[in-house]
Amino acid sequence: MNCWALLALKPPHLGKSRLGGTLSRRQREHLVITMFEHVLETLNAALEIDRVAVITPNPEILPQGVLALEDRGAGLNQALDDGRDALLAFGATELLVLHADLPWLKPAEVDGFVRLGRGTGLALAPDHHGSGTNAVFLTQPDRFDFHFGNSSFRQHLMEARSRGFEPIINAPHGFAVDIDEPADLQHYLDTRSGLLEPFLSSWSTTRWTARPKHFSPLHAAEHG
Repeated sequence: MNCWALLALKPPHLGKSRLGGTLSRRQREHLVITMFEHVLETLNAALEIDRVAVITPNPEILPQGVLALEDRGAGLNQALDDGRDALLAFGATELLVLHADLPWLKPAEVDGFVRLGRGTGLALAPDHHGSGTNAVFLTQPDRFDFHFGNSSFRQHLMEARSRGFEPIINAPHGFAVDIDEPADLQHYLDTRSGLLEPFLSSWSTTRWTARPKHFSPLHAAEHG
């Protein structure tokens, strides 16, 4: 087996636009880079991941050992399709596609997700809202089309079943919880996350009143 992890990273100063009313551009850029570096370190420590590739227009920010793939600017799903095709040409037999904003992700969670996915050929990790998709694992990467965007989890379920797969749905904490909205930042302050606590401690939380919903994989499968 030759298992690759594939991420897509837009220019950091353009990331996390939904936090624009809460964080400055410089703060958002710092947040994007901090989470991205954490995900790379986690993948490097995971036993089941052989190589890591990143689709980005900024290859100069990637550390040594990470394969840079060109982003043609055609959108996330096309970029992932292009990345998948490139990795197949490099000999990939398994593919883990995941987002770069998972600051609680742990190596053991990555390994567990991959091992579970091998049982059926496909695993999906919904986000904590139950509507988005934070990770897809494939043992047949050429037999799947990506549908990241609105209601992507439901679309990925439909795609899997149309291809004859019954995917494993698995979303341990590190896969399920990302940071997209101010409420997600509040959640980190409430739980005193080690990675981001020093970065978040100086920010005002007076406007952050919402909380992420309790996550249930079953709920996500039924309502995502």
